[in-house]
Amino acid sequence: MEIEVRPVRRLRESAAAQAAFGPLIGALAASGADLTRLRVVCDWIQYRRNFRDTAMIRPILGTGTGDGDGDGAPEAHELAIDLRRCAEGDTDVAAAVSSALAGAGAGAAAGTGTGTGRDLILDLFKMWEELANRRALPDELYVLELGVGNGGQARTFLDTFTELDRRHGRDYYRRLRYLMGDYSSHVLDRARAAVAHHGDHVSGLVLEATRLSGSVGFLAGKAFCVYISNVYDNLPADEVASIRGRAYLVQVRSFLPGADADAIAARFGLPRDDIAPLTARLLRIGPELLAESVPARFGDTSQATAFWQAVWSSLRQAERYVPLEGLDTYPVTPSVTGEILRSLLTAEGDVRMHVSNGALSSFADTLPLLHPFGRLVCHDLFTTAHEEYHTGFYGPGKYDGSTVNWVNGPLLALLASRRGFDVRFAPFKQRPGSNIKTLTAQVRD
Repeated sequence: MEIEVRPVRRLRESAAAQAAFGPLIGALAASGADLTRLRVVCDWIQYRRNFRDTAMIRPILGTGTGDGDGDGAPEAHELAIDLRRCAEGDTDVAAAVSSALAGAGAGAAAGTGTGTGRDLILDLFKMWEELANRRALPDELYVLELGVGNGGQARTFLDTFTELDRRHGRDYYRRLRYLMGDYSSHVLDRARAAVAHHGDHVSGLVLEATRLSGSVGFLAGKAFCVYISNVYDNLPADEVASIRGRAYLVQVRSFLPGADADAIAARFGLPRDDIAPLTARLLRIGPELLAESVPARFGDTSQATAFWQAVWSSLRQAERYVPLEGLDTYPVTPSVTGEILRSLLTAEGDVRMHVSNGALSSFADTLPLLHPFGRLVCHDLFTTAHEEYHTGFYGPGKYDGSTVNWVNGPLLALLASRRGFDVRFAPFKQRPGSNIKTLTAQVRD
């Protein structure tokens, strides 16, 4: 049996977490599980709302059982432990471990609301002045923002830009074209209202962050700045692992525990079998239209919203490891294969990490938009060193009704390097003590 403890610093600081190991070992010893085929991984899951219980089992499947049908005996199991919850006084660690082992049959087997900042604008001015001196400054100066929120960032940027341009007397504002991109036309309408006083200097584009070329392909080689804040961590992300030298894909299935499903059905007067289709329908049309379409089930929007909150709160994920027979057969994005993961998976021992598929796809589609002097600036939850995946938990977590995963920064940097771009990470200036990091990418000198 292997026991991997990732939150080393947390463990040393928490006597309660240290005390959890006694009940953990006792439960394992009493379980009757084949400990030669069991590995234990301890995380400190900082998200109070997440998809995991205190203890959960992940089957590690053998070769030939990765067809997704759930058949085939696992070669081994991984027991995942949340040390943060183990350290809480009311947690029965032994009971949680025993329940996880028995249930799986293992015994038989800070975004940011702040603006881009004056420094970025002044850097743009410096760049443009250099190009103007070479008589190489374009007539139109493009800036693209992805994920515009309520338009506050765009308003702050444009208002500050206008002030600084007036002070410097370069008349860059006349040539500025600020493009706001978002998947939601409703969000774009709200953002446009926030920057209405900037008139035709601003345009809104409905686009999909992971497929930019079709929407903004006309920007290729023209964007002097692409600004992104708290978008990548919400995009789809697989996870992969290297265990004893073999590469695995982590397969995930969402579910509601039986007791929670019964409680939700009773609370809202629903047959249990109706929970899944009603949830899927709510996700398509929203709580307001759901209440209107099935008034016999939900009297008003607030009741439909309460139904969603109950489902979201109870949602859990079952996980298993499925062998990757060849990294080159795994499509990380439509244009990138899993071969790019090889150096990270084989770097040092067993590791589990995010592939950040959606972020990688968006990032790869964004780099060609940059002017040779342009840069991509992104504020998000990044890991910045491969070693971090050995010492911490980086999602998924539940946040404001969405799923948040930290973004695999070293993987993005590797992709950028292969395409002639340099990437650097820095603390987020407005909140240097937060978990948010700033990624900057630009053409390699």
